[in-house]
Amino acid sequence: MSPRPSETSGTETLLIVENESAIRTLLQVALSRNGYTVLTAESGRKALELVRNHTGAIHLLITDVIMPDMDGPELVRHLSTIRPDTRTLFMSGYMDDTLGERGILATNANFIQKPFSPRTIAQRVREILDGVER
Repeated sequence: MSPRPSETSGTETLLIVENESAIRTLLQVALSRNGYTVLTAESGRKALELVRNHTGAIHLLITDVIMPDMDGPELVRHLSTIRPDTRTLFMSGYMDDTLGERGILATNANFIQKPFSPRTIAQRVREILDGVER
């Protein structure tokens, strides 16, 4: 049975920060098809520049945990001073318990394990935006 449109679609603005262009493009296409406005950046520094210049709301940041110039948690710390209401979804190819054990990611952080399907990411985004606890 396929999900109801409300389980995966929305009209909110999302910011995807991912250094791998293929993953960034896949996310942009998948989430745009679900009705979201999608902004993208290939690094934390570019994301902060984009955020400072974007006049509208940014409802959700989707960021890789490990990136070359600025990791996801550091990006979130900077972003929270500019846009305190923006929610966050971290993604990584590393297991979330490994990231927690290394002190990289809080154990209660919104997290999705790579690889994931377009449907899975769209469902997870909708859950976070709707405030659904997992």
